[in-house]
Amino acid sequence: MADEGFKRKLTAILSADVVGYSRLMGDDEEATIRTLNDYRTAIGNLVKHHRGRVVDTTGDNLLAEFASAVDAVKCSVEIQRDLAERNTQLSYDRRMEFRIGVNVGDVVEEEKRIYGDGVNIAARVEALADEGGICISGRVYDQVENKFDFKYEFLGEKEVKNIARPIRVYRVLSYPGAAAYRVLEAKKTVGKMWRNIFIGAGCFLLGGAVIIVIWYLYLIPPPTLTEIATEQAPKLDLPDLPSIAVLPFVNVGGGTEQEYFSDGMTDDLITDLSKISGLFVIARNSVFTYKGQPVIVQKVAKELGVRFVLEGSVRRAGDKLRINAQLIDATTGHHLWAERYDGQVGDVFALQDRITEKIVAALAVKLTSAEQEQVDRKYTDNISAYDAFLQGRAHYSRRTPDDLAIAVSYFEKAVELDPNYGQAFAALALSYLESHRNQWIGSLGLSNWQAYERARRYQRRAMQNPSPLAHQAASEVLVLVQRCQDAINEAERAIALDPNDANSYLAMAYALIFAGRPQKAFGFVEKAMRLDPHYSAYHLFVLGLAHFGIEQYEKAATLFERALKRNPQNYIPLIPLAAAHAHLGRKQEARSEIEALKKVVPGFTLQFLQESFLFRYKDSADQQRLSEGLRKAGVHETIYDVLHGPE
Repeated sequence: MADEGFKRKLTAILSADVVGYSRLMGDDEEATIRTLNDYRTAIGNLVKHHRGRVVDTTGDNLLAEFASAVDAVKCSVEIQRDLAERNTQLSYDRRMEFRIGVNVGDVVEEEKRIYGDGVNIAARVEALADEGGICISGRVYDQVENKFDFKYEFLGEKEVKNIARPIRVYRVLSYPGAAAYRVLEAKKTVGKMWRNIFIGAGCFLLGGAVIIVIWYLYLIPPPTLTEIATEQAPKLDLPDLPSIAVLPFVNVGGGTEQEYFSDGMTDDLITDLSKISGLFVIARNSVFTYKGQPVIVQKVAKELGVRFVLEGSVRRAGDKLRINAQLIDATTGHHLWAERYDGQVGDVFALQDRITEKIVAALAVKLTSAEQEQVDRKYTDNISAYDAFLQGRAHYSRRTPDDLAIAVSYFEKAVELDPNYGQAFAALALSYLESHRNQWIGSLGLSNWQAYERARRYQRRAMQNPSPLAHQAASEVLVLVQRCQDAINEAERAIALDPNDANSYLAMAYALIFAGRPQKAFGFVEKAMRLDPHYSAYHLFVLGLAHFGIEQYEKAATLFERALKRNPQNYIPLIPLAAAHAHLGRKQEARSEIEALKKVVPGFTLQFLQESFLFRYKDSADQQRLSEGLRKAGVHETIYDVLHGPE
C-alpha cells in the first residue's frame, strides 16, 4: 500500500553540479548566476537532443533522466565538450566546471520528479568525478563498455554515504572536453604521482632501484599519457614545416539541418590554409573521420602526424553567427590562442579570414604575395550561393547515388545565384565525372556519355574563374580523352595553387599513370597519403594502378583488394584486380571477380571498357597489359561474343 499512487521504473540518471560554486558566488554573484543560467540552458538543450529530460535544477545541481545508459553517457560527453569550449571564453577564475555522475537504477516517479537509491547513487558517483569530468557506476559501464571508442579507468568499489553496498565506479577518460586543457591537468596529476613514487622509492631503495625509478620517470610515458598515444597506427614523423590539422567545427545548438554550415566552415579554413606553401595541412577526408567523436588532441596529433590542432564551434541563429576557435600545440597541450568571433552570416568570409590570419601569425609563417592573394580570394560574394554550395558539398561528400543527385541540385542553384561561381561549376563537373565513372545512370537520369559531356561543359565554365578544384576536374577530363600531358599540366597548376591538397597530388599521379609514366606516380600518391593519413579507397586504387603499370601484380592485387574492402560498393577496382590475378596465373580468382563485376555491369566486355572511358591509356602497351589480363580472366571482346561465342 505504501507505493500506491507512485510509479516505479528503471532509468538512466545524470547528476551534475558546479565545482567551487560557493567561491564563484562569493566573488561575483551576478556573473555567476548569468553563467549558470547560460550553462543550464546549454545542458538542457543537449539533454533534449539526446532524448532525455531535465528533472530538477536546484541551486547549482541538475538532474536528468534518459531511457538509455548509452544516451546518458553520450550526452555527458557532449555536455563536457560544450562547456569546455564555453569556458575558453572566460578568465580562469570565472570558469564554471561541472562534475557529472551517471547511474542506472530503479526510481520512484511522482509528478515528473524522481526519487530513490538510483538517484542517490548517481549523486554519489558524481561527487567522485574530477572537475570537468565524468564518472559512471558499474551498471552503466556494463551497458556502454563496447558502445563507444572511449577509455575508462576503474576506480574500485567505493563505499558511499547511505548506500548499503559498495558501488563499482569508473572514470570516463576520453571525452572532447579533455582536449588540451585536460591534457595539461593529466600531466600535472601524473607528474605528482610519479614524484611521490620517486620520493618513496628514494627513502626505501638504494642504487639500482633508484636508477630504475628515474628511468621510468623520465623515459617512459606516464600511464595516463600512454592512453592518449596512438594505438596500432604507423608512426608519422613531423614535417619540416609547421603542421596543422583543422578538426571539424562543432555545430552548437543549430540542429542537424545546420551541420553543413559548420562542416563548410571547416572545409574553407582547410582550403585557405592549404594554399600556404609554408604550412603542412591535413586533408579534409582525414580530419572528418573525427567528426562527432570524442577526441584527445595529443592522440589526434600523433595519428595525423602534426604539431598543431585547431578546434572550434559554430553557432548559427538566424542571421547571427558565433565562431569559437582555439589553436593548440599538441606537443605541450598549450593553447596558442582561443578567441570568439561574432557577426552576421554575411560576415562569414571576413570571420574566416580573421581566423586564418591569426593562425598564420601564431605559427610565424610568411606568405608570398601570390599566396596572400590566393588566401584573400573568395570564389563568390553571394552568401546565398555560398550557402547552396555548402549544402551541395555536404551531400557530395557522402558519395551515394541519391546524395549525388541532391548535390547536383544544390550546385546548380549556386550557379544560378552566381553565374561566375567557378568553384560551384567545378563541383558540378566532378559530380558528373563521378556519375560517369560509376555508371549511376539512375541517380542523374543520364547515360554514361551524357554524364561525360556535362562534366566537360561544366569544367570549361569552371575554368573561366579557375580554382584548384577546377584544375583537378580539368585534369580528370583530359585523361579520359587521352590528352595526358595536358592533364599533367592541369594537375601541376592545381598543386601550385594549393600545395596541401591531397586530391591534386592524386590527380597528378592518375595522369602520370595513364600517360605511361607510372614510376613517377608513386611519389605523388605517397604525398597524398601523408597529407591524408586516413586515406580513402581511391588512394589505394591509384597506388594499385601504379604498381600494375610496372607489372608488380602481387602488390597491385593486394591494394585493389584493400580498396574494395574499404568501399565494397565501388566495383571499378574489380577490373584491374581480375587482370592482375590473371597475370599471376590465378584464373579462378580472376573469373570470380569478373562474375562479381558482371552482376553490376551485365554487358561488361573489352569493347564496353574502351567505350566507357573507364581506362584510357595513352600507351598501347599499357592498354594491352590490361586487356590481355582481362582476356585471360574470361572477358569477351564484344557483346556479340557474349551472346554467340567468338568465331
